[in-house]
Amino acid sequence: MNAGSKIEIKPFGVLSNGDEASLFILKAGDFRATFTNWGATWTSFVMPDKRGQADDILLGFSTLSGYLGKHPFFGASVGRFANRIGNARFSVDGREYRLRANNGPNHLHGGRRGFDKYLWNYEVATLKGEPALKFSRTSPDGEEGYPGTLSAEITVSLSESGSLRLGYLAKTDAKTPVNLTNHAYFNLAGEGNGLILDHELQMHASFYLPVDQGLIPTGREASVEGTAMDFRRTKAIGKDIAEVNGGYDFCYIIDRAFLPLKPFATVREADSGRSMAVATTLPAVQFYTGNNLTGIAGKRGSTYDRHAGFCLETEMYPDSPNRSDFPSPFLMPGENWEHETIYSFGINK
Repeated sequence: MNAGSKIEIKPFGVLSNGDEASLFILKAGDFRATFTNWGATWTSFVMPDKRGQADDILLGFSTLSGYLGKHPFFGASVGRFANRIGNARFSVDGREYRLRANNGPNHLHGGRRGFDKYLWNYEVATLKGEPALKFSRTSPDGEEGYPGTLSAEITVSLSESGSLRLGYLAKTDAKTPVNLTNHAYFNLAGEGNGLILDHELQMHASFYLPVDQGLIPTGREASVEGTAMDFRRTKAIGKDIAEVNGGYDFCYIIDRAFLPLKPFATVREADSGRSMAVATTLPAVQFYTGNNLTGIAGKRGSTYDRHAGFCLETEMYPDSPNRSDFPSPFLMPGENWEHETIYSFGINK
């Protein structure tokens, strides 16, 4: 492991069944990322600003109890299928599978008890000299209605330059849809430090998926040209937000020239000087501006209200198990579902 890089392990609390959750603090250079094996959840990311002031830029909770209660998936590893599946059902080779409907008539983020609500196994490791963790769990056949036994691994590593890598690997013994992501909420000014409407975003995504009232895609990809959805040129997140019912919650299609693993999105916050770039092997990203946050008690006395954080969740297309015209989310026995997403943080002085 590089000099100045290490992993510290701390107890985080005890579950009702007596199992103990842990916190894993990855330290590299000026950056510190913290995860827990409860839900393989990303709980904090501490970095300096242009004045040298360190802040936590992830929304979340200071104690395990916050993550055990109902919350808007702060930092959660989401699966077996992130985002929504319309009418909580899909078919495989002529057989219909009915999932748990937990978002009106639809299935959201893996159902009533998705991957974020389990204690994951873990291994502490290094990856190319960087501090790393490997979380793993097995989702049994029939869990939340899904076919097949699915084994999932998430590998986390942090570089001294401020890049946090999330590597995903899944295998199955029966054909099943897979869509794993992380649901971190960011505020580059620091969690609890105002809204994200002045953050400036550039996103190389020329198309997005229009949705119905239940946020299920209604048809084919639509161009962002001439609309409030267009972030191809840098603009404040809040500049046109009133034109999209006061908040973004849309799946954007990443321009192919930025796949795989070329930074397709960059976010900057002027006062702190902090920036974040996102790169992935996945075809799409859900851009969400925390529209439903209302008076949530966060860390160290913080309160999270609407637009207190934003998400850039890399993913397959929502409802793709029901859409043959979308990239297929189905994993077959003998195949690997293998993807990665990299969040790179920096300081513009």
